[in-house]
Amino acid sequence: MAMIIGREKERAELLRLYEEKKPEFVAVFGRRRVGKTYLIDQTFGDKIVFRHAGLSPVELQKLPAKRRVEQQLLAFQISLINQGYEDAPLPKDWMHAFLLLEKFLEKIDNDKRLLVFLDELPWLDTDGSLFIAALEFFWNSWACHQDRLMLIVAGSATSWMENELIHNKGGLYGRVTYQIRLKPFTLHECEEYYQYRKIEMSRYDATVCYTTLGGIPYYLNYLNPALSLPQNIDKIFFADTAPLKGEFDLLFSSIFTNPERMKSIVTALNQKSVGLTRMELAAKLHLSSGGSLSKDLLSLLESGFVMKYVPFLGNKRQEYYKLIDPFCLFWLRFLADKRSGEGNFFATHFDSPAFSAWRGLAFENICFYHIPQIKNTLSIGGVSLQASPYFQKGDGKNQGLQIDLVLDRNDNVINLCEAKFTSLPFEIDKDYHSSLVSRKEAIQANVSPKKSVSNVLITTFGLKKNIYSSDFTNVITLDDLFSKS
Repeated sequence: MAMIIGREKERAELLRLYEEKKPEFVAVFGRRRVGKTYLIDQTFGDKIVFRHAGLSPVELQKLPAKRRVEQQLLAFQISLINQGYEDAPLPKDWMHAFLLLEKFLEKIDNDKRLLVFLDELPWLDTDGSLFIAALEFFWNSWACHQDRLMLIVAGSATSWMENELIHNKGGLYGRVTYQIRLKPFTLHECEEYYQYRKIEMSRYDATVCYTTLGGIPYYLNYLNPALSLPQNIDKIFFADTAPLKGEFDLLFSSIFTNPERMKSIVTALNQKSVGLTRMELAAKLHLSSGGSLSKDLLSLLESGFVMKYVPFLGNKRQEYYKLIDPFCLFWLRFLADKRSGEGNFFATHFDSPAFSAWRGLAFENICFYHIPQIKNTLSIGGVSLQASPYFQKGDGKNQGLQIDLVLDRNDNVINLCEAKFTSLPFEIDKDYHSSLVSRKEAIQANVSPKKSVSNVLITTFGLKKNIYSSDFTNVITLDDLFSKS
């Protein structure tokens, strides 16, 4: 069995539930390619007595609704036959399919756990299939009375998993006994993966890699240990046969029922680094700011592509939506204009000013992914806080002001964090010193006098000592961001 990186907590909980003497209904969800199936396979292996995966809607989309249901049921029959129910008939519908599953499980005559794994569950719920009603009947009429049964369901369509299953308001209400939201790897877990694969990569390059592939294990698997990072990125994205050049479209088609609309939303959000309000987004897309847009934004939030925040010192009712998925940000910046096919694009432009600017912005997003590591470095792991950017438009009298990350802490401290991705220790010059002093004074003047304000530097290789070094109360480096939270 291959090694599994990270996921210690998730594996421990799954194994604990497996040892329970009662029925369990476990839901595992998270962004596509994040490793849900791999987690279940590596945790349980041959303990799984029945497994089935839904057919991708991408392949079925050209068929009429009835034929999609028929194809899903045919695949379920094949799974039953392949796993021991040799004379399993073709299910007439999902009610019949789950009845066949009951019969199959009842024939297993031993005292071991009956572990059933239904992968990509949302794909089974095609139009007109009545799949949810059948699953509800299966669990409530039979499965919940079987002390040996452990049902694990997984899905990449996170909004479906949340709305139709976990927060179901019908017969499945409260039936899920445990849920796992699987997140992308952190920088620390990516480094563990590189060590396991014997990929030699500095923490600087590993951070650049995170800005392109994110912490998505499936994408990281394409890295070739014999190639440099620029060579790898060109091979993965820009070569004629690049494996991920079509991933953006496939990603949205496999998760959302309205992929083109979802892609238009993230494309619009990508145009502004601080994000957009719902009203601003609606205006850009010429949409109503109500119902359907709110639902789409919630789906993107639940799927991990977007974060929602209220800017520091902003109107509490004015929420911003910010695109944070590294893969999407990279794809929209460098591949949306069809640069795929320029085989050495990344290597050629690796040190260009455009790429340097891109890395700086992408590094800011990495900081949002690693708030726990930042808190631990500041020794405030147990302190509650609100993390958000800060921005103030300039006018005729005053310059605009933008702060990469503000930590508004419940212990009466406000950290103004500057993210600087540099190849050498960062050095404060006189002009930058003046801007740090003025922005600190501006913030202090607008917050409660009981709050203290301090500057924090988040950078690659630390701070070069000079007469202005004391401007930053704390310095957080890549080594800190690569720590285990």
